[in-house]
Amino acid sequence: MRAVFISDVHLGSKHCHAEELAAFLSGLNCARIYLVGDIVDLWWLSQRRAVWGAAQHRVVEALHALAKRGTEIIYVPGNHDRPIRRFCGLMLPQMSVRRRVIHTLLDGRRLLVTHGDDYDALTHFGGFQEAFGDWLYYVILSGNRATNLIRRKLGLRYWSLADFLKRQSGAAERYIERFVRAGLDDARRRGLDGIVCGHIHRADLRVVDGLVYANDGDWVESLSAVAEDADGNLRLLVDSGREAVLLQSRRSPLRLVSRAA
Repeated sequence: MRAVFISDVHLGSKHCHAEELAAFLSGLNCARIYLVGDIVDLWWLSQRRAVWGAAQHRVVEALHALAKRGTEIIYVPGNHDRPIRRFCGLMLPQMSVRRRVIHTLLDGRRLLVTHGDDYDALTHFGGFQEAFGDWLYYVILSGNRATNLIRRKLGLRYWSLADFLKRQSGAAERYIERFVRAGLDDARRRGLDGIVCGHIHRADLRVVDGLVYANDGDWVESLSAVAEDADGNLRLLVDSGREAVLLQSRRSPLRLVSRAA
């Protein structure tokens, strides 16, 4: 891979799929990896409810191994790891920290890479409705965790209850479309060809009005990442043997490809 984009790991929270992420990272061979925010959940850690064991250590070790093999690591902090933004502009021993960055695809298109919380003022309602939504999302994630514990015992693949429920909600879908539009508008104002982001925990890859919208999803629900392969194709990689979406160069259409379990 030329580049891999990962966000919303929420390492340290009980809903993080650290074991699956560690396995994913261990199998990577890429020139550059972008950590697009909310990698470590400092909100959760600050409340002294941290979940940190062998799986979480393996995630850190896998990133360290990538860096040792020559992978460039770029950290773009989000809202849950906001304090790391004070280090933006610094070149740390094995990574650089940036508030936002531009990634250039093999075919020359330039994509804005940002977490996406900058668009909250344009997409959120605020007040009680937003607070209730945050509480409900936490409840849904707990249900998602319980559902997949049962599925694992039955020998079934991971399935996101949280994503299924959100797709049934008209309000959730309208919020996501507002977010997509805000991100694309930002990229257009900057004279760029699209955006790669996270934040809303909805993996997606599409072209809207000639601009690329790539959301790498998360590692609490969708277990997904965006990647640019050696030929310059953008891929939406989804763990647990589900489908991957392939976006060819600008001359080719969007199509689906299957991915082995």
